[in-house]
Amino acid sequence: MLLPVFTLKLRHKISPRMVAIGRYDGIHPCLAAATQAGKVFIHNPHTRSQHSSASRAFQSPLESDVSLLNINQAVSCLTAGVLNPELGYDALLVGTQTNLLAYDVYNNSDLFYREVADGTNAIVLGTLGDISSPLAIVGGNCALQGFDHEGNDLFWTVTGDNVHSLALCDFDGDGKKELLVGSEDFDIRVFKEDEIVAEMTETEVDARHDRTGEVIFKDNFSCAVAGVLEGDYRMDGRTQLICCSVDGEIRGYLPGTAEMTGNLMDTSVEQDLIRELSQKKQNLLLELRNYEENAKAELSPLSEADGPRGAIPASTTLHTALSVSLGRETQPAHVELCISTSNDTIIRAVLIFAEGIFLGESHVVHPSIHSLSGSVRIPVTPPKDVPVDLHLKTFVGYRSSTQFHVFEMTRQLPRFSMYALSSPDSASEPVSYVSFIIAERAQRVVIWLNQNFLLPEDTNIQNAPFQVCFTSLRNGGQLYIKIKLSGEITINTDDIDLAGDIIQSMAAFFAIEDLQVEADFPVYFEELRKVLVKVDEYHSVHQKLSAEMADNSNLIRSLLVRAEDARLMRDMKTMKNRYMELYDLNKDLLNGYKIRCNNHTELLGNLKAVNQAIQRAGRLRVGKPKNQVIAACRDAIRSNNINTLFRIMRVGTASS
Repeated sequence: MLLPVFTLKLRHKISPRMVAIGRYDGIHPCLAAATQAGKVFIHNPHTRSQHSSASRAFQSPLESDVSLLNINQAVSCLTAGVLNPELGYDALLVGTQTNLLAYDVYNNSDLFYREVADGTNAIVLGTLGDISSPLAIVGGNCALQGFDHEGNDLFWTVTGDNVHSLALCDFDGDGKKELLVGSEDFDIRVFKEDEIVAEMTETEVDARHDRTGEVIFKDNFSCAVAGVLEGDYRMDGRTQLICCSVDGEIRGYLPGTAEMTGNLMDTSVEQDLIRELSQKKQNLLLELRNYEENAKAELSPLSEADGPRGAIPASTTLHTALSVSLGRETQPAHVELCISTSNDTIIRAVLIFAEGIFLGESHVVHPSIHSLSGSVRIPVTPPKDVPVDLHLKTFVGYRSSTQFHVFEMTRQLPRFSMYALSSPDSASEPVSYVSFIIAERAQRVVIWLNQNFLLPEDTNIQNAPFQVCFTSLRNGGQLYIKIKLSGEITINTDDIDLAGDIIQSMAAFFAIEDLQVEADFPVYFEELRKVLVKVDEYHSVHQKLSAEMADNSNLIRSLLVRAEDARLMRDMKTMKNRYMELYDLNKDLLNGYKIRCNNHTELLGNLKAVNQAIQRAGRLRVGKPKNQVIAACRDAIRSNNINTLFRIMRVGTASS
């Protein structure tokens, strides 16, 4: 139970997720938040005399606890914390789509101002792994970048998609912090410095009581919540939970005592509790009535028309099977889940709960009364190559039953279930490949194949050398896996993501710590080469447009001065001509700005493709070779050495 202890109403709107608390003088906690007008306000309720300067647009209005910092760009992320431990106070970090500002609020000065080409969608401040210096880590266009207090780039790596959220925590309990990254592709990746140590898919996340799952406190705001923080905002030695709404309302809460819980509980919470208890009572009464009716049905005489009624035999079991279906004209290829009973009972309905497969994460199969039988076949089409747990609830009874027995079970869908075993055809064998050597017996590779693919029961894979061929149920692409006596494995596929997934799966199964590979994806690499050419073109256009805008700005100042001179000299004709020139120049500036925005959007799209290519090249390796490839690729791009970049992606090193 939480007790409200203070409420503030500020006259500034707050952008969602862009609020932080920092001790910018080392003593007093202050609230910083971004507004929708390209500004950041700082609320300091502890002292009215703020050290301020007119050298920057940082103003402290009289008789107000709020100060404003003009960013003059849309703020995309914001945080506060200790960036330079020697200073003894917190810095304010403000990110936009093109830059990162580290600001010393107390001295009203910049710590650094860096251009970030990949944008800053999210930011976190703290220590990472063995890097001793605190880092301001920003996530943007498929890239992560970390800066120290001088603006030096000490950390850089790539991730699978645009970054939306970041957090630092000791994920594996080794006493060092890892970086948790949430991205647009619904994946949460855990980085130990620049190495991914864990990856999970989450399409929906709930926050509840850690033991019972119940709601322990609820409060209502008049509008959406912009952020939830913790801090000793009243400086009374107790940490408050601080909630900020988008309209500028700030509320602080403290944990309530056990005696106060009953008196302070909101009326709506009491009603929810009563409703919950009433529902439990109804469920128990319904269950009791079901038992009574089943007992009566078992004692009543049977008719041939109705068939058996009442409880199902105690020996009833459910069987599940997964297989690959190539589909029909009316139905695309899919994985087929077959559920059947062990006797003459029928399946009335099936509920499936699976993350990332069905809309709303659940699916219900309810056969019509005329097609009831002891088996049900359900098509399943996973969109990504990840293992998925299918949680099944199956209603089993007789045709005349009004109550059904519910069987609950879990069946795992293999990672590469959307690939059907097919016959090799040299004419359709992909030219793209990945080749590597592992010290594993062929029988172990066969075990991996059986765990990760849906192979027919009669499949008989001989000892090495051998090859297996699969066809993708999504796009018909071919996949060849070849194994030689020497332990060399070759994967032929035109899908570089699939090749990376297979290598990461093998590395996890065989506990491989470091793996270097040789790879070649001619079609993909040619597309990447075209993208890199476009990136150079967009950079050139960006520089040209920036130069033109700077020239026009100087011309505007000159025309304004001339127009005002003409007005003071009462030369209205010249003044009118000058303002007409200003009007035309302003139109040119607006048009140039639109072109610049479009150019920037296209540049970001192509930079995303480049970062994703580096990430894909890294996923073809494991451990140190992976980190070396990512770092070497970045160096090659910085030096604009395209040939070296492709050599690194192929063989993992820039040397000949």
